[in-house]
Amino acid sequence: MRRVYLVTATLLMAATIYTPASNAAPAAAAITETVYVESTIDSDADGKLDRIAADVMRPDTAGRVPIVMEASPYYGLGATAASATNVPRGFGRWYDEYFVPRGYAVVEMEMQGTSRSTGCPTTGGPEDTASVRAVVDWLNGRAKAFYADGRAAVASWSTGNVGMLGVSYNGTLPNAAAAANIPGVKTIVPIAAISSWYEYARDQGIGYKGWESNYPTFLANYVVSAAQKAKCKPVFDQLSREDGDESFDYTSFWKARDYRVGAQNVSASVFAVHGQADWNVKPSQFGRWWKELADRDVPRKIWLHRGGHLDPISFRQAEWQRVMGLWMDHWLKGADNGIMNEPMADVQRPDGSWEQAASWPRPDTEDTTLYFGPAAGGMSGSLTAAPVPSGTQSLRANANISEAAMMANPETANTGRLAYVTAPLTKDARLSGEVSLTVRIGSNRASTPLTALLVDYGPSTQAVLSERSPLQLSTEVCGRNDLRDKTGCARPPDVSIQAVSATMLTKGAVDAKNRLSLETATPLPTNGSTADVTWKLHARDALIPAGHRIGIVLVTNHNGYIAADTAASGVSLTVSLGVSKVVLPIVGGALNR
Repeated sequence: MRRVYLVTATLLMAATIYTPASNAAPAAAAITETVYVESTIDSDADGKLDRIAADVMRPDTAGRVPIVMEASPYYGLGATAASATNVPRGFGRWYDEYFVPRGYAVVEMEMQGTSRSTGCPTTGGPEDTASVRAVVDWLNGRAKAFYADGRAAVASWSTGNVGMLGVSYNGTLPNAAAAANIPGVKTIVPIAAISSWYEYARDQGIGYKGWESNYPTFLANYVVSAAQKAKCKPVFDQLSREDGDESFDYTSFWKARDYRVGAQNVSASVFAVHGQADWNVKPSQFGRWWKELADRDVPRKIWLHRGGHLDPISFRQAEWQRVMGLWMDHWLKGADNGIMNEPMADVQRPDGSWEQAASWPRPDTEDTTLYFGPAAGGMSGSLTAAPVPSGTQSLRANANISEAAMMANPETANTGRLAYVTAPLTKDARLSGEVSLTVRIGSNRASTPLTALLVDYGPSTQAVLSERSPLQLSTEVCGRNDLRDKTGCARPPDVSIQAVSATMLTKGAVDAKNRLSLETATPLPTNGSTADVTWKLHARDALIPAGHRIGIVLVTNHNGYIAADTAASGVSLTVSLGVSKVVLPIVGGALNR
């Protein structure tokens, strides 16, 4: 990818250069420039409105063009980016090479407080959204911008139609923009993206392992620029005070970072992409956002792949570029190209192949209720369509049990975990959607964490894919040679195939104190009374073959998944059979019918 950069020791001069546009007709050229857009907020309280840096590459044409925009907090990170004096900083992704020759501008904007932007990052707070709004407003003639030498920068070349896309935090900012209904944002493509920062750090009242202590402050400190770090310390201290790690409750702090609250405002179309094995940005992030969008009939499309935290350019390149070209042409240029007539959902099978469905969850999905029962069929606990009259089983804390050990040997009784398993399936069962449980418990502790695993019991092979960090996904080199040679961003994930007898399909945890509300704790009774605890597992699409069994594994504290609950030390509880149940979204309804 040929580049001509304006190199300077400082940022005190205008940055407008001309560079050939690859993949275009002969002699086509692109204009590249850096602008600093004035926001409406002063997030670092220095008496000046934040200025948001944005690099622009656009066709050298007299006509107006729409915009493909990637907003990010990561552009200034990494040794090369942090020390670069190039203005513009550079276009590392494939978007410029692909879209500029097709009549789009590509804009890379730097979130407030990161790289060359002023202000303070606030980990999903309203300030993030304000930084995006400023740039979209400038592209629509509603905000001021300047070159580094102080000259006014006017986006007279812009149609104002913006399509936002990106992976991880870069995909989260589009969700924020859509929820805020920023005028001009016509479509978003959130990939491995957060829709609720609360659920990025917590699972229904309890912190995730590794995210349980001052996570918003940690991430803000990670992305903030060196120039802004000292100014932002008071802001970061406030994040620490307000994040609610003491209770893990859903507070106003987290509500301000929950984009699903704004789902009723979404007017942009949405193309969501997520990995079903993404335990960084976990599957609830797409599943519950998707449901909100579906309930409001937002125009949408979804890809669900078998991997973890990944960009589809690395594993389905040609089809991804084809669909992205059609998607942006339709939503930003008004092209009647048939993209919305294609199936809504693409789902990757475990073997790597793909299948399509008219919608997701798949059509004809019905809730199927199975009840916890006693030992039966050689298993230590059973799942049956009809409830048993009564009975209980005992469950105690087992802090040292691994997830593999939780699932192993369901035929063996173990008070460190309870396993409830169906009879062998007489036909394939397709799971499509979100699983929920209601468990009636009696506990000796007012605070009791519960984790449930949905397990496919049966011999199988499991593909384990390598994944990449958010920083890698945002900054990997992504030129034409990388796409051709499968390097950089296009390097396929490594795949290892493992023989397994139990496959964890999905899981979810809850603090039983939050059984009635995520906003307020209600301690469990410890006087022998029982309480019903309902919670959800992460969304999943999976085929469970005939002959296999479906199991629910129940534990108290899953130390590899959620934070340790010291108030639950020594917990001992009973699980009531017959009333405790799991609700599975099964295509076609009842199992073994």
